[in-house]
This record gives sequence, C-alpha cells and structure tokens, in this order.
Amino acid sequence: MTLQPLTPVNCEGLLQPGCSLLQLDGEVLLFGQKGWPKRSCPTGVFAVRFKCEELRLRAISFSNDSCYLPPLRCPAVCRFDPYDGLPESYLIHGGRTPNNEISSSMYLLTMDSRGCNRKLTLRCKEKELVGEPPGARYGHSISVVQNCGKTACVLFGGRSHVPAKERTSETWNSVIDCLPEVFVFDLEFNCCSAHTLPELSDGLSFHLALAREDCVYILGGHSLSSDSRPPRLFCVRVELLQGGPSLSCEALDNGVSISSAIISRTGPSHKYIILGGYQSNSQKRMDCSTVILDEKGIHIEPMDAPKWTPDIIHSRTWYGGSTGEESILLAVPTEGRPSQTEMHYYYQVNFETEGKGKEEGSQGCSQEIMDCDNSTPLEDSEELYFGREPHELESCEEEGDTYNEDDEEDESQTGYWIKCCLGCQVDPNTWEPYYSTELHRPAMIFCSRGEAGHWVHAQCMELSETLLLRLSQDSKKYFCLDHGGLPFQEMTPTRPVLPLKRNPIKAKLRKTPHTIKMFPAKKSFFRRLFD
Repeated sequence: MTLQPLTPVNCEGLLQPGCSLLQLDGEVLLFGQKGWPKRSCPTGVFAVRFKCEELRLRAISFSNDSCYLPPLRCPAVCRFDPYDGLPESYLIHGGRTPNNEISSSMYLLTMDSRGCNRKLTLRCKEKELVGEPPGARYGHSISVVQNCGKTACVLFGGRSHVPAKERTSETWNSVIDCLPEVFVFDLEFNCCSAHTLPELSDGLSFHLALAREDCVYILGGHSLSSDSRPPRLFCVRVELLQGGPSLSCEALDNGVSISSAIISRTGPSHKYIILGGYQSNSQKRMDCSTVILDEKGIHIEPMDAPKWTPDIIHSRTWYGGSTGEESILLAVPTEGRPSQTEMHYYYQVNFETEGKGKEEGSQGCSQEIMDCDNSTPLEDSEELYFGREPHELESCEEEGDTYNEDDEEDESQTGYWIKCCLGCQVDPNTWEPYYSTELHRPAMIFCSRGEAGHWVHAQCMELSETLLLRLSQDSKKYFCLDHGGLPFQEMTPTRPVLPLKRNPIKAKLRKTPHTIKMFPAKKSFFRRLFD
C-alpha cells in the first residue's frame, strides 16, 4: 500500500466528520456539509472531483418539484442499484442537523436530468412510512436484503435524545442508545415493522452492516450504556414472506472490536476491505482486515497496513471513506498546530486488488479497468464516503462551476447571523426556531431609523408572533428598542391625490324652454300698463 497526500482547493470548510459521499450517474456527490447551505450552493450538495492530487467541489442543483434536503451528519445511507426499470437512487434516514437536532425524516434521492453540458440535476422526495416507523436517530445503518423475489430495507442501531418525559435541564441535550430493535420496510408500500430479537440485547451505533442476499452481518459498534466496543458479530436473517417478514439472529464468535471504520468494496463479489476506526476511546485501530461474504458465511482475515505517517500515528481522531476499489481517503485533524492554515491533512491509501482488468457486471453495470466503483451501501455513517466512476476520467471540468469557499459572503457580519444589538440572543451554533414561521434562519425585521436603516432579529426585540405578522403585512414603519423602543408607529402617510375635475358634457341637441327677450323699454311699458 502507498500513502499519497491530497490538497483540498477552496473547500476545506465544508468537509467534516459525518459527511457522506453518494454516487449517481457517474458523479460523486458530497452530502452533509459543515453548517447550513449558503447562497452559492443553496442545496448543500456538491459534485466532488479528484484531479492532480487535488480535491475540488462544484455546486449541484435540484429540480423544481424536489423537497428540501437539509445537511445531515451521521445519517444512515443506502444505495439502490438500477433494477426493474427503476433508476439508481439513495435512501437517507436520520442524522443530525447543523443545529444538533436529530432528524426522523427519510429521503429518496435520484437523478432528474442532465443538461447539454452534462450538468447533473437531482430530485429529492420525502418518504413517509406507515406502521411502526423508526424514530429520530443517527449513527445507525440501513441495508438491502433480497428474498423470495422481494426487496426490503433493514434498519438497526443508532442514538437519539432522552425521551421528552425524562428530560431535565441538565440532561436536555443528552443522547442514549436506541432500543435494539430491527426495522424492516419496503419502499413500494412504505410499510414498516419493528422486531425484537433476544440475541440483540444492547443498542449499538457506528457499526458496520454488510448484506448479502437475505443476511445482514452487524460487526462491531459502540455502546453508550457500557461505553465499550465489544467484539460482536451478529447474523440477522430476513425472510420476506407473504404475511410479513420473519427474522432470526445468530451470534457469531469471530467478531472485531471496532467502531467508525472505513469500508470499501473491492469487486463484484462480496469482498470488502476494512481500515481505520477505533478500538477504544483513546486508541485508534491501526490494522486492516479483509471481509468475504459467501454461501458459508462471513470470513475476516488480517491484511497488511500501510506505513503510517507521524501525523496519523499521533492524532487522536481520524475519519475518511472509500474512493473506489483501489483507494481509501483518510482525514487527520491538525491538532496542536496553530501555524497550519488547513484544518485537516488528507491522504489517499492505494492498494492492489486481484482480477484487475476483467470485465465486471454486478447488477447489470459493466466496469472498466481503472477507477471503477461498485460500492456497497454506506452503512457506517459517521465517516466521509468518497468514490469514483469511469465517467470521472472525462476532463470536462469547468473553472467557472468550481466551488470557491472564498467567494462566500461572511454571514457573521451580514445576513441572518449578525449581532443586531448589544443584547443580541441569536447564536448560529445554538439557535433554535422561536416562531412558528421560522425554519432554518431567524426571523428579522427592518428598523427604519436613519436613511439606510438596519435589520434586527424579531426575537431580540421581544416581538410577539401576532405583532410580527401584523408588521410584515402592513406598511408600517418599525423602530427597534435601541431607537425609541416603540413597537410600531402610525402608518406611513400616503401621498395626497387630488381629485380629477370632471366637466359635464353638454348635449349637442338639448332642447331649451322658449324665453321671451324683453328690452328695458318694453318692461317699463308693461309695468305702467298693469299699474
């Protein structure tokens, strides 16, 4: 194996532990960026390009009929290869938002179209399960099983918040292991059922889940209740019967003590390489292993590890993911080095595989010699997942579409996360929605003081939701607490409009009564006559 450094180009601030990398139509997509999406890429999904030992990103757009997909850390991600006329897609469940909220939503991500310049457009739909759906969680896994001509998904593990009835002010943000339940659901009817197996007595998170046909192998994992990583290995067999799924579990004795490991598939057969992870809270797992799934079961064998650099050996944490069948990406934080401008060191681990150059046809996909990928569902959701397709070799990258982190506007000085007043209560790291109309950003109102005016947070101005709605609907001037303290003043005076003078139109043929014209001499004659 060889270790090769990689350099991120103007995109380091978006990479973080818990990101996922998806592969749709030959594109490698970064999902789960650090922080909320910004103006240059409101979707928060980027196309990843590896070129000349550099890592570059490009913004990806969604179709108009797509739902909003928030950036999620440590979700359960599962890939569906094309079958029965359905396109390749990704199933995403759970995860943590930038506000550290735990999501319970499920999304189906597919390709919508490609433009004339081969620019990818995605479509995202939210799926709603009926029956016994899993709750909000992160650090869990989703696997695909096939049995009796049917296809279903198996979800297990994860962590969640303490139940609302058991929360206190001290344990409000504490997390616990989810119950050791196994959820089985299908995407055709969206029916979900929960199953309890006696062999699965403790909750696990950040484990590995490998699936072959009707079996799911659960390897390693971390348990919060005992704060340990027991060398466990379970085989969960799922039978998709007509009346409902039937599950059985078997505890195997050749487990590995590991969590948050990196897994990479090495070919069309069920052969994998496991690298990285942790053996304990203060010890990384520096060894490598190969895993083979066949009709007889699972086989785990040791493998030679690369020659680690001092930065990797002495680091307390690391993370990464697969970049294809022949390489793995590692990210190491620059701990205790304030002189370094980068936050992480990135390395690419290259290793050789057998059968290179042969035509591969897993599930109807033909692969080429170099830079191939037939990746497994990405179960260990704590890490980054990188990969490449043969389409990645096309040199069609446009400099104008490349994401540049320096082009982003600093939202600490402008935008929603400004310090609007001396007693501003809005912190972008701990902010939670206060009004029912808020979703991902705080509500703001314009103060009309001065010529230019300025924006302030409605929550900091102690405005009620009713008053805020009324001010947003009416054309009233508002003055913040620092400039008068009045909730609102009278309505802006309207410009006086003079009424139009309408002259009556005279009729051309209007008949007038006949009048006798008398001169003054005739008037005096008649006056003397009657007198």
